Amino acid sequence: MPTYNKLVRDRIPEIIRANGNKFNTEILDEAEYKKELQLKLKEELQEYLEAPEDSHAVEELADMLELIYSLVEVHHSSVEELEEVRKEKREIRGGFDERVYLIDVED
Repeated sequence: MPTYNKLVRDRIPEIIRANGNKFNTEILDEAEYKKELQLKLKEELQEYLEAPEDSHAVEELADMLELIYSLVEVHHSSVEELEEVRKEKREIRGGFDERVYLIDVED
């Protein structure tokens, strides 16, 4: 029996059961949940960085976005507030559309 010890998506136990397998799970407290979300985000970032093709990269970005949505709630906020903060920062500092690469700044 493989041991995973990691946060999984909510429907994974249902999928495992449908495949005729048995499993053990536990529900994490808030501190453990936050820690595991952060670890999972690191895992998904690494998978994104190693993605061999665009379609795989987009899939990993979707996983990261799902984790970000969950982390927003852990930080007692909302996706709407996150989007507002993103828009404010974009308005004040810009986005990354122009591909500006800063080399140095003279004092």
